[in-house]
Amino acid sequence: MRLPQATSLKDLDAAIIGLPSDSGGPYRTGARFAPNAVRAMSVMLRPINPYRRNINIFEELRVADVGDANVVPGYEIESLERIEESVAALVAAGIVPFGIGGDHYITLAELRALAKAHGPIALVHFDSHTDTWDTYCAGKKYSAGTPFRRGVEEQIIDTPCSIQIGMRGSLFQENDISHSIDCGYDVLTTEEALDLGPAALADGIARRVAGKPVFISFDMDFVDPSAAPAVQTPEAGGPTARETLQIIRALHGINLVGCDVVEANPLYDSTGQITALLAATVMAEFLAFLASRRSSSPG
Repeated sequence: MRLPQATSLKDLDAAIIGLPSDSGGPYRTGARFAPNAVRAMSVMLRPINPYRRNINIFEELRVADVGDANVVPGYEIESLERIEESVAALVAAGIVPFGIGGDHYITLAELRALAKAHGPIALVHFDSHTDTWDTYCAGKKYSAGTPFRRGVEEQIIDTPCSIQIGMRGSLFQENDISHSIDCGYDVLTTEEALDLGPAALADGIARRVAGKPVFISFDMDFVDPSAAPAVQTPEAGGPTARETLQIIRALHGINLVGCDVVEANPLYDSTGQITALLAATVMAEFLAFLASRRSSSPG
């Protein structure tokens, strides 16, 4: 959105940070290139959001792009440490981080950094997969399929106040979904979420998070691949782009302390970069949400 490159963290309310690691991806790789692809398509967007009282995002929020976190390609644990360090610097400065992934394992580093400041975080997780397997890909503990189990084990996710939305498709095991329920998450399939409709779904999310500090993690494969084909793990049968944005625009009652948009893979975005454009639009909607919340808060 043509944001300035930050030269200082002073006086910022929110910051865009690239998290260019896809070392946890189980099959397709290329999400490491998403931060710049999303940035490039974000120049198509404008600052006023008509779905939240015509709020001008950059009149309400002081926002800058702080560049990319340092990562170590091919090394998940080391990359998690470096991403956590980069995000922690933003949090320590009172800045809300808006991360562009990267595959989904990077979210664990963001949650670690935020939990040190806020305590256990309520997670609102949009995805077609739960990402709560114990291990994935030959026993690996850290991958795109495991971050939300590791977060429970590390006691940085407040699961009684967390929800996963959009699960669908084929399974590895019959208990794939029950893994999340056993961890304490509320889980809604794609069908359940769409049957509720945006308003009722948003009300349920607000009740679930109950004023807790919230991190929203949005996996682009939440969206049907007809609207977002360039993702790491596409899953047929998801919401359209319009339905996705209706859901996001209905969100309310969330104390947002951070968010990310992950799993876009620009190597597969050959037709008009529509996945990168939608990812940028989703991120802009989260910025508008924070701006709207700040503008309506007393003081």
